[in-house]
Amino acid sequence: MKPPIDPTLPCLSESSSSRVALAASETEPSIAAGGFKLETLWRLCRRNRPGAAAVAFAIVAPVFFLMVFGMIEFGRMVMVQQIITNASREGARMAVLDGATTNEVSTAVGDYLTNASFSAAASPTITIDPDPPSSAEYGNPVTVSVSIPFSHGRWLPSPMFLGSKTLSASTVMRRETVQ
Repeated sequence: MKPPIDPTLPCLSESSSSRVALAASETEPSIAAGGFKLETLWRLCRRNRPGAAAVAFAIVAPVFFLMVFGMIEFGRMVMVQQIITNASREGARMAVLDGATTNEVSTAVGDYLTNASFSAAASPTITIDPDPPSSAEYGNPVTVSVSIPFSHGRWLPSPMFLGSKTLSASTVMRRETVQ
């Protein structure tokens, strides 16, 4: 006995019901409990949905691209943070030496940023404490801080998530001098 065809299935129309009945009468073993081959039923459902892939892409694509651009932006933010951390470290290395001046430290930080492909338009803020660094006594800390707006270090034309964020790094080293 053939199982009855459920007319409420959205993929089955009057024209496809004869195909389902034909598929149900085949001698292959049935997968579904009703005697229909599940694969055949799925094939019939897919035939009557011509725009389903386009609709699914239209729903998923914006979320996918938002995630991809977010990963690019946050990855670049981590890269810029590492660059300014290294720049402050180079400035601190210069600042703890005997006879170091504020101008030499600023030049060392600026050179590191220029070599890392930051233009002069990036205008980093460089803070040295104490100023001048040569005024620190032996063993006292010297701090070099560098900050830069993320909008000057971005890759995407318009930062979506981190547009107004300022990235900063600070390095503290002890003064090296002869007593």
